[in-house]
Order: sequence, then C-alpha cells, then structure tokens
Amino acid sequence: MSDITRRAVLRGAAGLAGVAALGGLASCSRTTSTTVGPLADAVAAAEAARRKPGGRLVTARLTAQPVTLDLGGRSVSTWAYGDTSPGPLLRVDAGDVLRVDVDNQLPVATSVHWHGLALRNDMDGVPGLTQDPIPTGGTFRYEFAAPHPGTYFYHPHSGVQLDRGLYGVLIVDDPDESGRYDVEWIVVLDDWVDGTGRTPDRVLADLQQAGGDGSMSDMHDMEGMEGMDHGSMGGSMGGMHGIEGMQSPLLGGAGDIAYPHYLLNGRTPADPATLSAKPGQRVRIRFVNAGSDTAFRVAVGGHRMTVTHSDGFPVVPMPTDALLIGMGERFDATVTLGEGVFPLVASAEGKQGRALAVIRSGAGRPPTGDVQVSELSGKALLGTGLSTAESVRLDRRSADRSHSLVLGGSMAPYRWTINGKAFPDADPLPLTRGERVRLRFVNQSMMFHPMHVHGHTFALTSGGARKDTVIVRPMATLDVEFESDNPGQWATHCHNIYHAETGMMTTLSYQAQE
Repeated sequence: MSDITRRAVLRGAAGLAGVAALGGLASCSRTTSTTVGPLADAVAAAEAARRKPGGRLVTARLTAQPVTLDLGGRSVSTWAYGDTSPGPLLRVDAGDVLRVDVDNQLPVATSVHWHGLALRNDMDGVPGLTQDPIPTGGTFRYEFAAPHPGTYFYHPHSGVQLDRGLYGVLIVDDPDESGRYDVEWIVVLDDWVDGTGRTPDRVLADLQQAGGDGSMSDMHDMEGMEGMDHGSMGGSMGGMHGIEGMQSPLLGGAGDIAYPHYLLNGRTPADPATLSAKPGQRVRIRFVNAGSDTAFRVAVGGHRMTVTHSDGFPVVPMPTDALLIGMGERFDATVTLGEGVFPLVASAEGKQGRALAVIRSGAGRPPTGDVQVSELSGKALLGTGLSTAESVRLDRRSADRSHSLVLGGSMAPYRWTINGKAFPDADPLPLTRGERVRLRFVNQSMMFHPMHVHGHTFALTSGGARKDTVIVRPMATLDVEFESDNPGQWATHCHNIYHAETGMMTTLSYQAQE
C-alpha cells in the first residue's frame, strides 16, 4: 500500500493556527500510485533486512507536556518530554530495536523525528508525509531497528516546536567498539526564547509580519521589535542586501534571531552544568546542536580537542582548537584532561551570547560566564573540513542521478525556497532504489543553511565526512552523494527551523519500480 493521501492531512493549512495545529511541515502528502509510500512493502522489506537475529527490544516512553523549567536562575514555562530538557537519554546497541510510546499532552498536535537515523520510513516522524500528526491526548508507537552506531537526537517535526524544550539524545552504541576513552560526556547546545515573554510561534509570526511584502512601511514596522536581526531585512530571492546585524566571518549571515539565552545541557552560564573527570583521563564528548537558529563555536579552555566522528560516522581524527557546529549537526571529540577547573564554552556564532559548562578534574574556582578562552580565537573546524574514515567510505562510482537544490530566500517577505519554490509547493526530487544519487546544494543567499537529509547518510564528494546534516555557506556550492537504499518519502530541508517552516524544504521521493 503506497498511497497515504487518504489520511486527510490538509495541504497548505491556512494561517498560524493551522500551522500550530498540524505543523507547517505536515502538509506534504503527495505520494501516488507511482511512488513508494511509508506503508509500502518495500519499506517493510528494508526494515526486515536491518533487523539482526538476537537483537534486543529496548522500550521507552516519552510524554510531551507543558512544564516549568529552571534554566539556571530563571524559571520558564515551556514544553518538554517529561519534566526535563534535554529529555530522557535513550540508548541502544546497533542492531537493537527501539520501541518508544509517545503520549501527547500538549495543547497541539505533535510528532517525533529521529534525527540522523536511517530508519524505516513510516517511523520518521514527519506528519503528512510519513504519519498522521499525534493529536492532543493521543499516543503513537515508534518502533524501528537502529542500524548504525553514533550520536543522534530526537525532536518534533511539527511547526517550530523544536524551539521549545522538546528534544533529547539517542545514542546507538557499537558493541564491538574497543574502549578508547575513560569518560563520556554528552553536551547538548540550544538557543532559548520560550517563556521569556515570547514563544517560538510568536517569533515566527513576528518574522512573517515584519517581512510583509518588503515595502518600506513594513520595514518601519520592524522598529522596536525585540530580538530581530533588523540589519538582515530587505533583499530578494538569492540576492539579499548586506546583513548588518548578526555576522560571522565563516558563515556570513548568522541567523535571524538574537536569543536572550544560550544553553548547555539546559543551563545558562549563570548556573552552569559541571562535567567531572580525573586528571589524565581521556574523555569522549558527544556534541549535539539542538538549536533552531544558531551555530555554536565550542572550545575547551587550556586544551585541544580531536574530532573523531561526525553525525555518527567515524572520520580521520582531526585535532583542533575549536569546532563549529551547525543546527542539527553532531560531533564526537576526545580530550585528555589536565588537572584543575576549566571552561567548556559554546559561543553563539555571529551573535552576542554563549553557553558554558564547568569541567572539574581538580581543585580550583569555577570560571565566570565571561571567561576568556583563547582556543575560541584559534582555528575553527567545520564538518566540511573533515575526511571520512576508510571503513565508511563510499565505493567510487559515477552518479546515476543528480539533483540541484538551489537555496534562496529573503527576509522581506520572510520566505525561504528550494529551486525557487516554497514548501509545500516545492517539486519532489525523484529517485529509485539502487542508485548513486548526487545532490548539489547551491546557496544563492547570504546566510548559511545546515541542510539535512532524512533517512540517509551522504558523503561529501570532495572526500569529506559521511554526514546527514551539512553547512552550506553563503554563495557556495556543495556536492554530496548517497546510496538510494532506504525506500520511502524523505524530507530534505534546512535545519534552521524558521527557514524550513517558511519553505526551505522538499522531498526525496522514491519511485515504484516495475
């Protein structure tokens, strides 16, 4: 059964109320009799092939609900999984089956996307494309094999719900991996606005209202709008004017929102998390950027890191002073600790603000929130600067199919596009199983876009890392390739959640084979 149009998901929900109820990414139900839908036999067969004899069944439950959180000296009303953000840590071995029952106690519909996993299509968590949205008071069971070791995370794929407290980490361990570290830390980075007088839905509405039709009267309406990057307003598709507000030497326009808080493991620098180990121990740090509009530059004071994995897959180890992490990216790095107390700083790239953790391996006073970390001024490594490990390198072969994804958009009106069209009007990109597929990301805007492909891990054709989320810098072109080995309908979009919600998304659409 390949056609899910019968599911009665409204296409192009009108107004913000419709977006909040269904999620703006939920209106893409376009499968037909010629496409492989999430309920197709091919999807079930691919899942059966992933399941290993003797694999465990790991169960968990997530309750999405309104909650009051302490961010470190400030209480906010938000939404989260349970009563913490990040939510519960989920952990399985590669080859295990994960079963998660999601209970939606939010006032709106929701979903859960398992970011980075090459899982079965009907469990990918994109309402209107792979499932119905989970209604208020409803439940949904996600069950899938976890085939690849790595650092992943989970979050809604409904509207701008990710910009609340709805996210958590999923670790898929390699049972055959030899121990090369003594201690593991999980570090989750986030930009935060919810419960500070505004909600993410209000931020989105303000961006759209401020953009208007791009007229001067609309621009004057921007005056006094708190937290907006006024200097980036204006411009047109693929050729915005200079962005004067939030700028990064590496990334150009660094975002649309100046957040009041930046968090590390749910804490502000006023009351940071403490990460403990012993002097001389080798620590594995799993970094996850769960932010919605912010890249982070991370560094450990007095130490260099060695990056070992990108988006779950091993890379040729690369030492660095600092690491630049786009929204949706994950990196593993190791560091051998000296003795004392050190800062781990995540600076909001191109913005004013930072997140902080205290590393303690001995006696000493904890660093203050404004501590100076020289490593932040050193060389910052991007995911595009890594090389894939030989064990996960794609075989050399020519592409069977190529698609260009031209990334464009403007702040006035606030609209972001792929190939000149805003989702849900973007044209799906066809492919068939068994192909080597090349995607060419062509960024014709002056902002960076962390592009995320669901259900697959791609390789940078330049010889770079295996990834599922990659930063495409302003006015740059980036080619990636992947094997079309996971049938279904797969979202592909910018992981700036405000860009995705206003159009920068399309679908990789597997076609039925005779």
